[in-house]
Amino acid sequence: MKSTILSDVTTRLAPVSDTPALDASVLIAHVLNKPRSWVMAHNELTLTTEQQKQLDNSLMRLKSGEPFPYILGHWEFFSLQFEVTPDTLIPRPETELLVEKAIAWLQAHPAKRSVADIGTGSGAIAVSVAVNVPDAKILATDISYKALQVAKRNAENFGVSERITFTECNLLPDHRQQTAGYSSFILHPSSLDLICANLPYIPTSILHSLPIYNHEPTLALDGGEDGLDLFRKLLNLSLDWLAPAGMMLLEIESSLGSQALSLAGMAFPDALITLHKDLAGRDRLLQIEL
Repeated sequence: MKSTILSDVTTRLAPVSDTPALDASVLIAHVLNKPRSWVMAHNELTLTTEQQKQLDNSLMRLKSGEPFPYILGHWEFFSLQFEVTPDTLIPRPETELLVEKAIAWLQAHPAKRSVADIGTGSGAIAVSVAVNVPDAKILATDISYKALQVAKRNAENFGVSERITFTECNLLPDHRQQTAGYSSFILHPSSLDLICANLPYIPTSILHSLPIYNHEPTLALDGGEDGLDLFRKLLNLSLDWLAPAGMMLLEIESSLGSQALSLAGMAFPDALITLHKDLAGRDRLLQIEL
């Protein structure tokens, strides 16, 4: 098979992709275990029988609705390549706003170094912060054991696993219980300087109508009837956990800005609360500063 491979794959991807040529080159590079630039520089390509079988299988999975990152097994976030599996949410570009704000705040407050990433998933937020703030200590929680295993591998891959404590729990652990493996800075109330969370925020009725339903983990997407169930719980828990002069960064669904602001104001009436927009101009990030 010669130079028609790229055009053939592009044609096959056209019905299921908004960027079929790009996806075709990335997929072929994945099958060949070569950089995409190498694929683009070689007009004539040949595949072994096994490589062709892998390519055809990947195309079938894409046509069935499986997300592209799960087929590749990795996805870029904050200029880092993260392992992703069907047990983890695929990191989105809009979440980079949360990471940017977290890093900037930590750099501006060198005495603030205890961080929590609630609902860590693949570990994209926790690892990105750890890579860019070398002395940060991070608690990364998730209710999914399988997701935590992926997050741990990503932390190990980037050499930051010694500074991240991974904990299986619903939002935050019970700090009244002595738990093996915890660092001292998270064993008592009011000990977290920065709490970050990209919680499930899609209202249940809306989620069931979206293409991602049944293709990414529902546990990481379903925010309950109004999309704010877990926000209420986390805001309540954070009253006990957040350190004086601490901060929270919460990613929200773009239509829930006013409701999220109201909830945050009731939980932290004396805090400075800011609603940030993403690059598309949509409400995306709630910032709460004590």
